Amino acid sequence: MTGVRSNTVDAMLRRSARRTPERVALRYADRTWTYAELDDAVSRAARVLSDAGLAPGDRVGAYGHNSDAYLIGFLGCSRAGLVHVPVNHHLTGDDLAYIVGQSGCSLVLADPPIAGRLPDDVRVLALRDLEDSLIERLRTAPAYDGPEPSPEDLVQLLYTSGTTALPKGAMMTHRALVHEYVSAIHALGLAETDRPVHSLPLYHSAQMHVFLMPYLAVGAENTVIDAPSADRIFDLIEAGHDSLFAPPTVWIALANHPDFHRRYLTRLRKAFYGASIMPVPVLERLRARLPGLGFFNCFGQSEIGPLATVLGPEEHEGRMDSCGRPVLFVEARVVDESGKEVPDGTPGEVVYRSPQLCEGYWDKPEETAEAFRDGWFRSGDLAVRDSEGYFTVVDRVKDVINSGGVLVASRQVEDALYTHEAVAEAAVIGLPDERWIEAVTAVVVARGEVTEADLVAHAKEQLAAFKAPKRVLFVDELPRNASGKILKRELRDRFAGEG
Repeated sequence: MTGVRSNTVDAMLRRSARRTPERVALRYADRTWTYAELDDAVSRAARVLSDAGLAPGDRVGAYGHNSDAYLIGFLGCSRAGLVHVPVNHHLTGDDLAYIVGQSGCSLVLADPPIAGRLPDDVRVLALRDLEDSLIERLRTAPAYDGPEPSPEDLVQLLYTSGTTALPKGAMMTHRALVHEYVSAIHALGLAETDRPVHSLPLYHSAQMHVFLMPYLAVGAENTVIDAPSADRIFDLIEAGHDSLFAPPTVWIALANHPDFHRRYLTRLRKAFYGASIMPVPVLERLRARLPGLGFFNCFGQSEIGPLATVLGPEEHEGRMDSCGRPVLFVEARVVDESGKEVPDGTPGEVVYRSPQLCEGYWDKPEETAEAFRDGWFRSGDLAVRDSEGYFTVVDRVKDVINSGGVLVASRQVEDALYTHEAVAEAAVIGLPDERWIEAVTAVVVARGEVTEADLVAHAKEQLAAFKAPKRVLFVDELPRNASGKILKRELRDRFAGEG
């Protein structure tokens, strides 16, 4: 009976292929796939994986850069009932071995140039660029004819970014991701007529599950590129592509690019941002440059697929620091440490109930029990809800700074610093201090001549004195993961001994 009620990740593509078989589904490099061709390639990939001795439920790692082969590998795993494990292609050494080992991968789909980083005992199938690769095998492989997975089966382990601890594998079912796709389509107005560019890594849940997969579900024409190169993105926009997702770090880079004010970018209609907090001053500069562009703030985390709330273009006025309201299949509350809901306007931790949520963390029962309490998922995000149901994220619970016994939200200090013209990027952290417990410390990437005293004085003009940085440290770049999240844990570790 499973096939009768098929509602799996790969079935979303199959329905699009039957509805618009000749429409272009995907462009990558010099290859173009119609929906019918892409669906056929997914069936052949599922057969390749099955013939490799893999059985439903086995984990298959994916360690490669963006490509059509990467997407086909994911969907082939879905169709064969395998559990896909996307791995950050920048990881090496112990970090890489940890995810491959902790997930128990039976095989890793890898790009040949980086496959040598994998542990010696791991089976590897090349994703691309070799004769013995997934793309090459699709030429001769028959179609998959094995059992269909159930909507309740696991389809992916989404490892958390590990900004505060070792990564955990969020166990995502077909059912959870399909619900999230529908939420994304509804909240973001994704349409068949859109022409999106996908430039962020496909191993990250936002690019794959908020944009590429939902856009395949509605039948849009998708273009995947290797990386968010400003020149390449500008070229594609001028050629008619009208939809782009990028984290704030990429939007900041685009806005600071010397060609930003010279290129013809008015064809861009939908701008999505998320994965980390967008500084309000940066958003104001972008909107001033492109007044006809609709901005969507997309907020969530891996464990919920990852979309939880959206702030639409018409909702930005008067609430530009908000992450919006919950999407179609998400219920959210703000609670205190005991789990009791707090009044509107009071900071607390965001908790969720949703069919989009993961089943828990792979082989981590204690962490699962800690995250799922009293029927709700504890997000770790500190936020305020207003009377109209809009949420504003104040900070990560673990990033709030205890300065002299008073709690300071790092985001508020960062927004103040971003209003200074010489600040390109800023991250505010708490560092151990004998007097203050934690000293409010700004780590800044400058784009002009500026001193520590200048920035402290600038912050004090906008903030209460106790919130202003006690110190400003200048660096060439901020550490971040591929989703654009600044790794404050690394900054705290790096500067912890500097008093």
